[in-house]
Amino acid sequence: MPGQATPRRGSSPGTPGQAVKQKRPRWYRVVIDVVLGVVGGGVVALVLSLVLIISQVIGMAKPVNGWLGQRTCGLETNNFVVRAACDYWLPAVNSPQEAVYWTMGQPNGGVSLSSAHNYVLHFAAGQLPPVDGFWSITMTNIRETMVANSINRYSIGDRSNLTANADGSVDIYIQESEPTGHESNWLPAPSGGFILWLRAYQPQQAILDGTWTPPAIQEVS
Repeated sequence: MPGQATPRRGSSPGTPGQAVKQKRPRWYRVVIDVVLGVVGGGVVALVLSLVLIISQVIGMAKPVNGWLGQRTCGLETNNFVVRAACDYWLPAVNSPQEAVYWTMGQPNGGVSLSSAHNYVLHFAAGQLPPVDGFWSITMTNIRETMVANSINRYSIGDRSNLTANADGSVDIYIQESEPTGHESNWLPAPSGGFILWLRAYQPQQAILDGTWTPPAIQEVS
């Protein structure tokens, strides 16, 4: 009729300019709710699982003199939380009877180490790691990769011709610059933060029962 507005496309007669809402079928809404529920539940389950695993890692880590160690991973167990925690922390590990490990300077705990300082690891006479195999201390940066150094030395241990002090004790010098007069006992540190890994292969009973523990590191400058 003359003077009467013509409804626009997509509008309902009598409600000019208002879009027609298409009602979703019930099955569609059910599917969306199920999908959102599954995704949301999966995210929550994943977060809770990670929290549980990390809590287990922290529980297994036994701090001693600034080192973090454990004697759980590598043993047979039906505890899936322990197995997951070991896979998270030490994905490839021997049984404690084969090797025991300690670490220091990791971003997630322990003592913070930096090449801005010089350090000495002092083993009293007769207190080097008691092993039937061998022991070593390995150096990495905080990304857990080895860094080139001037003497191509990335670990030091009982096969490194260490020089003992007059009283039979042994000092290992951990620093970026070469320690004058102590080159044989020097483990070069990379620039910035770094991590130490102490490994004892075929450890004797003193290590297995915790009677022997690694000494604290000493900052000397």
